Amino acid sequence: MDEQISPAARVNGAITLPGDKSISHRYGMIAAIAEGVTTIHNYSGGADCQSTLACMEAMGAGIERRDGTTIVTGVGLEGLKRPAATLDAGNSGSTIRMLSGILAGQKFDTVIAGDESLARRPMARIMKPLAEMGASISAREGQYPPLRIEGRTLGPIDYSLPVASAQVKSCVLLAGLFAEGETTVREPMRTRDHTEIALGEFGAEVAVRNRVITLKGRPRLEGREVRVPGDLSSAAFFLVAALLIPDSNITIRGVGLNPTRSALLDFLVGMGAPVQVPVLEQVSGELIGDVVARYAPVRGGVLEGEITAALIDEILVLAVLGAKSEQGLTVRDASELRVKETDRIATLAENFKRMGVAIEVSQDGFHVPGKQRFRAAELDSFGDHRVAMAFSVAALAADGPCLIRDAGAASVSFPEFYSKLQHVTT
Repeated sequence: MDEQISPAARVNGAITLPGDKSISHRYGMIAAIAEGVTTIHNYSGGADCQSTLACMEAMGAGIERRDGTTIVTGVGLEGLKRPAATLDAGNSGSTIRMLSGILAGQKFDTVIAGDESLARRPMARIMKPLAEMGASISAREGQYPPLRIEGRTLGPIDYSLPVASAQVKSCVLLAGLFAEGETTVREPMRTRDHTEIALGEFGAEVAVRNRVITLKGRPRLEGREVRVPGDLSSAAFFLVAALLIPDSNITIRGVGLNPTRSALLDFLVGMGAPVQVPVLEQVSGELIGDVVARYAPVRGGVLEGEITAALIDEILVLAVLGAKSEQGLTVRDASELRVKETDRIATLAENFKRMGVAIEVSQDGFHVPGKQRFRAAELDSFGDHRVAMAFSVAALAADGPCLIRDAGAASVSFPEFYSKLQHVTT
């Protein structure tokens, strides 16, 4: 599906967003290995999160969708069954990386694969710690999907992450559920902590201190009622749109504001953006609030170190804002962008080139000078949902209509993106 985006006069109104993709994945997996029924409100409708549910259903968990609510009947730690066929993670790196931790602790063997894009994404970072726990995993060329996982009795591990990664941390913790004793993960810098929160909500014993997470194995997880907050990563596209277009004012209701994710708001405020959170509460262990933003010129900024890791999913749309800012945007320590659904540094540079926007690229980052104009162009998502959405936002500020090729890629995480965008643009 292609999408034509016309320049916007303003971005205005109030919207709610689909459930946070990261939290939805974790609730879907943990609910399936809990005992009893879990009711999940606002579970993400994105294809990635549906892939997670399909994998859990293929191993015996009950999945029912009813009026925007997802009901998961869990089978307990010992209750998953060998799937009849290869598990299909689709385009979802979150599914294959985190679910591999659960699969490693089963009494049966599984094969998990995905689409052509996922088949190019390296898995060595999860294979190493799982092997140290006793798992046996083979992969194409030693690191690429499909993964063949031989279920084993796992042992606890004390593992220091060589690179900050919430997915790798989560994979090890989920594997630790099946190991007798305490599994510990040490982070070089803090990453999103949805797994730790969710495990605690379902009954696991999890301790967190100074970037050291310790999980007691073999817990009794119990089904419960939870609500997924609106996805802050999805909110980023609408916040940036409002900051780009004069006379804009937008309210996004019920957004997840977990401190490991809300660095986005801190960074925008640091750029000079008028962003406010007038409502804040805690639901299912996660902070949720309303976010309000209005148009204002912003200064620009630098992303490096821990802040880069915290904002890895928002960097593309922040680059769009950076090109319009006073001083531009510099990004360092972002080599992970090279191994996402696309090489996001390369796809960012290609689409900026088509729009006449200058960018200087390095191996682990880039610099986008400020005060640039966006030229109307034919742009390409390259099959990457975040590329599609980031350049749809850029198109709102272009000097004429832009065509986004393969815009349907946005459905991987945000099927309603274009209808929501149309709702708030005039």
